[in-house]
Amino acid sequence: MEHVAEGASLVRDGTILLGAGLVFVLVFRRLGLGATLGFLVAGALVGPHLLGLVGDAETKLGFAELGITLLLFIVGLELSPTRLWRLKQDILGLGLVQVVACGAAISVILLGLAHFSLAAALAVGMPLALSSTAQVLPMLQSSGRLRTPFGERAFSILLFQDLSIIPMITIIAAMSRNPADMGGPPGWVLVIYTVLAISGLIAAGRFVLRPLFRLIGRLGEREMFVFAALFTVIAAAALMQALGLSPALGAFVAGVMLADSPYRHELETDVEPFRSILLGLFFLAVGMMLNLQAIADRPLFVVAIAAALVVTKAGVIALIGRAFRMEWRPAIALGLLLSQGGEFGFVLLAQAQNAYLIAPEAASLFGAIITLSMATTPFLMAATRAFREEPLTPEQERDGPTADGANAIIVGYGRFGQTVGQMLMTQDIPVTLIDTDIEMIDIAGEFGSKVYYGDGTRLDLLRQAGAAEAEMILFCMDGDQLEPATVESIQDAFPNAALYVRAYDRRALVKLKSGPARYVVREVLESAVRMARLAMADLGISRADIDRAEDMYRARDKERLRIQLEAGDLRAAREMVAAQAPWGGGERP
Repeated sequence: MEHVAEGASLVRDGTILLGAGLVFVLVFRRLGLGATLGFLVAGALVGPHLLGLVGDAETKLGFAELGITLLLFIVGLELSPTRLWRLKQDILGLGLVQVVACGAAISVILLGLAHFSLAAALAVGMPLALSSTAQVLPMLQSSGRLRTPFGERAFSILLFQDLSIIPMITIIAAMSRNPADMGGPPGWVLVIYTVLAISGLIAAGRFVLRPLFRLIGRLGEREMFVFAALFTVIAAAALMQALGLSPALGAFVAGVMLADSPYRHELETDVEPFRSILLGLFFLAVGMMLNLQAIADRPLFVVAIAAALVVTKAGVIALIGRAFRMEWRPAIALGLLLSQGGEFGFVLLAQAQNAYLIAPEAASLFGAIITLSMATTPFLMAATRAFREEPLTPEQERDGPTADGANAIIVGYGRFGQTVGQMLMTQDIPVTLIDTDIEMIDIAGEFGSKVYYGDGTRLDLLRQAGAAEAEMILFCMDGDQLEPATVESIQDAFPNAALYVRAYDRRALVKLKSGPARYVVREVLESAVRMARLAMADLGISRADIDRAEDMYRARDKERLRIQLEAGDLRAAREMVAAQAPWGGGERP
């Protein structure tokens, strides 16, 4: 009976948490405040310090921290060597300077205003130097600036911040006053453990995980990708935890070692739903743990430190941007965009509390400060839009994507897709290739083509592959695999992308022609016309007659297709099909 009661309580708590999260996220999204803030407020409302509808926040937080682990795994998957190399100056320069300068400035403020010890000021100042990736990236995506020079600089800073959580956790552990931490291995042993663990994960990725995913791909068991992806993340995190290191570090390394594999987009797509749910539960649990009474006792402190945080980070980041040769308007915009605290701040504050560097009341106060600072960002960006944006004259153009030409996604890289892709690449058009044929992917890799594994008709995988920013999506799969409803849903999801579809035969052409695709191409039409021309030329027919025969066929075929589309019947206009005359019944056609 006790187990039954516990199960009922878990179901009840889950219903309340998910329901509150759903309502508040929808409201906050509608107000432009972001999902993260909605989860935090929902957790605080139903938590033990306000309505008291749900308790045991610590247990829920421990479970939901897996969401942070999955988030770092996805961050690792984003770090392909080519992208890292292109953004290396902004990541290692701009990002490093921002984290160090903002962390130092905030720590000095805490030393002066809050009278913290040096260790406590550092333990709090470092988390407050981080910004909210979960809040900023959706803002950049919705404004269409993610792939502009401004957006890539903001992304580079956020990426370095996400990476810096690992050394920050190590620094907090080194300053720990917790006897349990003090009884752990010395720092130099942890360094050796870290190097050995990372080396082991890299070796496992090359010699175990890649063959495993290749086998799963050949078997066509897509559900096993989900199991294998979660196993990879949890096993890597468990290895690090067993060695006394950060589980998040293991997940991050697991992501990096698979970032350049053909399975990157499929893994992102499979892990993303779990990451989103667990990360939402993490923020709900953090909201539940906010000590609202401690905040109510010192409201002026919370408001003053939150204001100091926003002003300090905005000013420091703007000055850093100017030092990195940004114009003053984009530099101020960058400072305001990254002026808030971030979700990883809650993780590091919990680490500082467990290390006895700050009291639980202080962790609640600074958690509220991060939450309040996050609430200011949408209002700051809206209020300063006219001031931040350079006035445009009719002759000027707005910032565009950094890549020249169109961004294209080709789904299906067989004999048809290879020709399409290679022709686009001759014009330096950036192309992302997706296919499900493992043997073909391996062969393409031998010739220097990077083809990702996955079902390119799935919206979630296309979104991971960058379809929201792509200018065209070309479906070059073999066979009759694409349904009109699928094409319509893809066009609705990515309205800025022109769709090109390879039709298997005339029946598929009729089926797809009335849909939203910009072009539907019969796969054998041109090659068949070419062969007919060659055959007629070998039979001695003149070039003019061959041209006339081709024009006649194309005109008749076009008219027949129009009639079939109007009738919705493939058998319509059968009398227009050219038929073989009886033997000896006239001249050669």
